[in-house]
Amino acid sequence: MHLLNADLHSHSSVSDGTLAPEALAERAAAAGVELWALTDHDEISGLARAREAALDLGMAFLGGCEISVSYAGETVHVVGLGVDGTNGPLVAGLEATRAGRRERARAMAEGLARVGIRGAFEGALKYVGNPDLISRTHFARYIVEAGHCAHTHEVFQRYLTDGKPGYVPHQWATLADAVAWIRGAGGEAVIAHPGRYKFTANGEWGLFTDFMGHGGRGVEVVTGSHTVAEQVRYGDAAIEYGLAASRGSDFHSPEESRTALGALPDLPGRLTPVWTLLAHRIESRTPLDLAAA
Repeated sequence: MHLLNADLHSHSSVSDGTLAPEALAERAAAAGVELWALTDHDEISGLARAREAALDLGMAFLGGCEISVSYAGETVHVVGLGVDGTNGPLVAGLEATRAGRRERARAMAEGLARVGIRGAFEGALKYVGNPDLISRTHFARYIVEAGHCAHTHEVFQRYLTDGKPGYVPHQWATLADAVAWIRGAGGEAVIAHPGRYKFTANGEWGLFTDFMGHGGRGVEVVTGSHTVAEQVRYGDAAIEYGLAASRGSDFHSPEESRTALGALPDLPGRLTPVWTLLAHRIESRTPLDLAAA
């Protein structure tokens, strides 16, 4: 097993998490995380704060982001690790990807109003740090607050997935652009939580091969939404495709997240950890022994 406690997928209040970057760093450090990445959705403005807090707390840090991608009729997420948060094309690309979220949110609110959930747009805004990043998660929190559902996972199942009243599709970045922005900013691209997508076997093969063709080199194997069977499946996929394996909780909130920061199983030893590709990008005041991890 790879015993480094790396958590390379988490979200702060800069996107759709509930904790500020500094509070998120404190929680990660308290949980024993040794290598941490902040990967807010389509946003990198929290990285400087996260980096400073992580280093002050004795953690190693990787700058990151999670880019929304439209691919073959699905929304796919690509995590960028080791990115330079000041890189011009990455900053511009993420800004373009965020465009249109407010209009989409208004359309979502209209759909919800038609089934009796009124005031959802204004309600969701109460949970948003940056109105340009209003998302389904913010709507889910309001719908729980308004008493329509018991928890946010129920909201997604009843109202916010494809075919439900509050679902509105959006055209995100292309897979080619997302990987290019990440690589151009010095990072490595990772397919996030592949077990969540609804591709056929052929569709998944297409995603992996296209991703690699654009320069992507990693896949999340151990993540908060993966079952044990999915960990095995995508560990096998990492070997089959020659991809490095990543580990990240996808933590959003102490109340909502399936898995706590730093609480994931270790990566199986037969896999190549993604952090071995990123040794030159890891920032730490105490060097990590990646060879033993």
